[in-house]
Amino acid sequence: MKCYLSGMNLISRTLEIDADTDARLREIASERGKDIATVLAEAVALLDSVIDVSSPDLAEDRSRYDDFKRTGLAVPLDDVKAWVASWDSADELPSPQPRKVK
Repeated sequence: MKCYLSGMNLISRTLEIDADTDARLREIASERGKDIATVLAEAVALLDSVIDVSSPDLAEDRSRYDDFKRTGLAVPLDDVKAWVASWDSADELPSPQPRKVK
């Protein structure tokens, strides 16, 4: 993985994060032998490569939200978390299906 900080014009920024996020950042940095700034730069680069925040599909979001309001069907976040946590296990769960939610 390339170093995202070399050759950059560095600035100092103060961020407020919760203790769990701070602990995870320190853990990731330690595991990779990098500093936290590099871990954050790489995370932002990865996010930028996956999500196009410059042109969100608001029409698609609106359509899905309108469908939810009409039907009340959704996949609860806890169902998704349990499904993802089961990946690569002997008891892998099937993908969660939409159901009526409040």
